[in-house]
Amino acid sequence: MSGFYIGNVKIDGDLALGPMAGVTDMPFRTICKEFGADLLYTEMISAKGIYYKNKNTEPLWQIDDTEHPIALQLFGSEPKLMADMAEQIEKRNFDILDINMGCPVPKVVNNGEGSALMKNPELASKIVRAISDRIKKPVTVKFRKGFNDDNINAVEFAKLMEQSGASAIAVHGRTREQYYSGKADWEIIKKVKEAVTIPVIASGDIFTPEDAVRCKKETGCDGLMLARGARGNPWLFRQIKEYEETGEYSEKPSFDEVAAMILRHTKLQIEYKGEYLGIREMRKHVGWYTAGYKNSSSIRRKVNEVESYEQLEQLISSCIENN
Repeated sequence: MSGFYIGNVKIDGDLALGPMAGVTDMPFRTICKEFGADLLYTEMISAKGIYYKNKNTEPLWQIDDTEHPIALQLFGSEPKLMADMAEQIEKRNFDILDINMGCPVPKVVNNGEGSALMKNPELASKIVRAISDRIKKPVTVKFRKGFNDDNINAVEFAKLMEQSGASAIAVHGRTREQYYSGKADWEIIKKVKEAVTIPVIASGDIFTPEDAVRCKKETGCDGLMLARGARGNPWLFRQIKEYEETGEYSEKPSFDEVAAMILRHTKLQIEYKGEYLGIREMRKHVGWYTAGYKNSSSIRRKVNEVESYEQLEQLISSCIENN
């Protein structure tokens, strides 16, 4: 299993769990790490949220000692504020600071943050320069192919990020306008890889071990970022590693295995967020875990009425009998 360095941080393999708001919290990251994720990312955290001491920010950067190496992902659009906040949090338990310049969500983009920064490379450069000058930890950037089809600037943007002090970049092969529709363009990631000397992590449409091997071959990237492909499927990390090593990989887990994972994940969520929030957080995860199994639509419907661990356990037990 190949590895690479991001600044002075050694990544022992090439599989990253990408940052997903409302998904990549500590319980899910812990599970993915066990199945072979080599690099983890937190959910995105607002620089302004840190500045204003927003109480919702605190849980987002809770990191367990077993999670290293891990990148904390920050978003914002003001170079000085972001550098101040980066310096303020640098002593926290993370290894790499990642700047989000890829989020396509309107409320982020309309504030000039996330993928909106791809329309303003000069400002993006100032942000990366300000932060990398201020902290010792490596700074990385996650961005997209471009903002829309008329503004495909990933290659120039990547070069600018490297010149501004980024130690690595992650590129999603879609424009902001595409969101997650259509097909990810791996060719643009290949061009980015050829244009810079820092590590490049490829993102977009990695749902199977075959996708992973093909993406590495087609892009020449240093690492792969699994995001939507890992939702409800932490087994994907293990399958990719098996496939790379042997040319074969273990089958999709049985429903019994999935059921056990749901209950384990739920216990971690409750430990982390309490039963009320933990159960509600698990509803979407249950939908992802059970997709493609018998009675999955009925499970998704019923899980929305579940209020406690006991009720979830009963629902899952009844599903095991029917699968």
